[in-house]
Amino acid sequence: MDRILEPEVMDTPEEADGYDSMDHAGPNRSFVERLLELGATGRMLDVGTGPGHMPPMVCALVPEARVVGIDLSTNMLRHAERHRAASPHAERMEYRLADAKAIDFEDAAFDVVYSNTILHHIPDPRPFLRECKRVLRPGGVLLIRDLYRPATPAAALELVGLHAAEADPYQQELFRASLHAAFTPDELRELARECGLERAEVVIDSDRHMSLQLRGQ
Repeated sequence: MDRILEPEVMDTPEEADGYDSMDHAGPNRSFVERLLELGATGRMLDVGTGPGHMPPMVCALVPEARVVGIDLSTNMLRHAERHRAASPHAERMEYRLADAKAIDFEDAAFDVVYSNTILHHIPDPRPFLRECKRVLRPGGVLLIRDLYRPATPAAALELVGLHAAEADPYQQELFRASLHAAFTPDELRELARECGLERAEVVIDSDRHMSLQLRGQ
């Protein structure tokens, strides 16, 4: 099926509250486990951190981690600051309002660059991918995970039924729209090649997730 764009920034209180309240525990745990497998440690950038679910998990499992989370949504960052304040690792986290397509950090500033499910929000992700490459030190860990687009609208609805049956109708519609806005694995491989990330591997993680990743060296 064709890609159908959704808003790039989820910045209304309803969108931020709805996303924060969704149960992402399983996919988030899988994401952090992959970061550890790839050798993630040191200074990390969480691009499109949203409500900030990931940095507390990363800091809890990686004692050397220091995480900067960036997002374009002030309402998402409101939740992120709340989660940071509740974490015993709060001093190793910070959040900034920033655009993933124009990251305000110097070249090779981070040992690890990661993002979780923001790729499908960006109409043209090439600037985002190039910025991720630019701020990652040579030999650093990269992990960009996102949904991938099903072949048909019916397949998307099936995934909603499988994975969001207990969610409310608004949350189910968010998930369905995200599936329609996602890229396919082949599209992601081509985007990575165009952005100088040809060494990165595209991995199919589940029936709905894929990752673009580089192992630490």
